[in-house]
This record gives sequence, structure tokens and C-alpha cells, in this order.
Amino acid sequence: MRPKKKSDLPTKTCAVCGRPFTWRKKWEKDWEQVRYCSDACRGKKKKGHPVILSWPVILR
Repeated sequence: MRPKKKSDLPTKTCAVCGRPFTWRKKWEKDWEQVRYCSDACRGKKKKGHPVILSWPVILR
């Protein structure tokens, strides 16, 4: 079985930093609930830090 190309995997946008992140094997059972790209972003959200977008966001 060939591995999937990274470009073929689903992506989401982090609820804290606004950066896009890609599906990971460890998230396969919980992908629908994943909201943060990293432990650092998850920690910032829990502490109530203001949302600061460090990635350009295009609004349509």
C-alpha cells in the first residue's frame, strides 16, 4: 500500500493561531474533535489568551 501524499490529507485551521494543519495518524479516531495544531495552542486557549492570528487569513 502506498502512503498518501500530504497534499491528499484533510486539513483544518487552528482555532488559536489560525494556521492550517494536516491530519495525523494519531488523530484518526478523533479528527472531528481536533481544534488545535499543537499542545502550545491548546494551552493558550485554556488559559484564555486573546486570539492572535500569526498566519494570513483570507476572508471570502
